[in-house]
Amino acid sequence: MNLIFKRISPQKNEAGKKAIALFLQSAGLTLEADCESVVCAEVQGTIVGCGAIAGNVLKCIAVSPDFQGEGLSLKLLTELLTLAYELRRSELFLFTKPQNKALFSGAGFWPIAEADGLAVLMENSSERLARYCRQLALHRQPGKTIGAIVMNANPFTLGHRYLIEQAAARCDWLHLFVVKEDASQFSYTDRWTLIEQGIRGLDNVMLHPGSAYLISRATFPGYFLKDRGVTDDCHSQIDLQLFREHLAPALAITHRFVGDEPYCPLTRSYNQRMHEILGAPDGSGPPIEVVELPRMEINGEPVSASRVRRRYAERDWSAIRELVPYDTFAFLQHQAAEHTETV
Repeated sequence: MNLIFKRISPQKNEAGKKAIALFLQSAGLTLEADCESVVCAEVQGTIVGCGAIAGNVLKCIAVSPDFQGEGLSLKLLTELLTLAYELRRSELFLFTKPQNKALFSGAGFWPIAEADGLAVLMENSSERLARYCRQLALHRQPGKTIGAIVMNANPFTLGHRYLIEQAAARCDWLHLFVVKEDASQFSYTDRWTLIEQGIRGLDNVMLHPGSAYLISRATFPGYFLKDRGVTDDCHSQIDLQLFREHLAPALAITHRFVGDEPYCPLTRSYNQRMHEILGAPDGSGPPIEVVELPRMEINGEPVSASRVRRRYAERDWSAIRELVPYDTFAFLQHQAAEHTETV
């Protein structure tokens, strides 16, 4: 068997992208838009196996039925690991079908969450998740009602401030997690700073960095691809399972707060799954009450980051001023000035 491996960038090689998509389709998978590079195994120019890397996640791993049982999956994984290490990505996750757990466990990956027998998330450490939860537990606070909000804030608005105030008023303590992925219009560093400025004066709120275990490319890539209008139930289930079974117990979280979602189908579906998975009495770990709060409205329309981004694209400063705190407004004007200078 004359087996060769090729690396193909779907963004740069349209013909290669189509061939990979067709191969994955035959295996019941899709080539997701965030895949940066795909390793293809070929025999006489025909794809017989492939696997992709997206950030620190290995996925879209498939082998032709004619070549299964011949060690090709592990050879593909070795090629993907080589690529990951060349990219200096050492803390890796892997998405696969549950029937492949044993195969990849033998290659140094451990399962951390599974969705209805359809998909399993694994990582290349038996200790990393537990270590992260131990670090969280250092910030546990006393009280009967301990809340949590997970927030992207792209950028931070008066609506975000309102949601945090409403949640904090109902809690002894509120833990606020910032989505860490740099896949939004505004960087993680900038979003963190604006949230930090925006929660001044709320003494029972603690700000936490995001992690790969909470609305990330590993747990919930659909969130960052939502312009496609795709709702990925498996990913949302895995994300929420990790929160309920690991993160929430570390901080003794009893409630999770979200704003209602009138527009985005993905977020609305995620909120519904949150009720079902976090609140289920028979789940692993204590049930978590999900509280969906009405959004703040200005001029009859909910205040949202997407509304601010639209006005920002138009440089409609009078409209933006009504929707964001002073610090966000100053930041956006500074960003616009810098963009003008560099164009």
